Amino acid sequence: MITRNFTSFPILTTERLTLKQLSIDDQQNIFALRSDTEINKYLDREPCKTIEDAVNFITKVNDNIKKNNSLYWVITLTKTKTFVGTICLFNFSNETNSCEIGYELMIKFQGKGIMKEAAEKVIDYAFQILQFQKIVAHTHNKNQNSTKLLTRFNFLQSTEANKENPDFNIFTLTYLNWQTIKYISTKNPNR
Repeated sequence: MITRNFTSFPILTTERLTLKQLSIDDQQNIFALRSDTEINKYLDREPCKTIEDAVNFITKVNDNIKKNNSLYWVITLTKTKTFVGTICLFNFSNETNSCEIGYELMIKFQGKGIMKEAAEKVIDYAFQILQFQKIVAHTHNKNQNSTKLLTRFNFLQSTEANKENPDFNIFTLTYLNWQTIKYISTKNPNR
């Protein structure tokens, strides 16, 4: 059994992005993200109705991080420190050595390759540092952007139905498939 400890929260960086821990200072941005009807239309959750909802969400997220049950990053543009979205790893399972990934991006930053950049860094972290062997994602069957992102990283759609919500598809990425995609990208950097 692998022990994971997030006392020192992992800040991740890419060419354009900084992924950092969620703080109470992010309450306005979290409220904007989680109350946006366009962003929430494909998510199975109650939208934020007040700033207090956002604060309660932040508290809950950080409590789960303290318990080493999940990781939740705020995605910012490094140069301007602009909040653009979030990405997380959760539902850690020692039995299956797996976790789940989730992500959301402010509408005005969609279609710019930001989530591809953030997801690649987080997936690599999940496999290389946290040593998970499998990452699971649930995405609404009408959310083509999310499906496209997952398949680009070699996530495979499960043939089993999502029992809790039949409108959602289950995708899985194994460490072996990730290694394959990383190998292919070194041979074809434009992938």
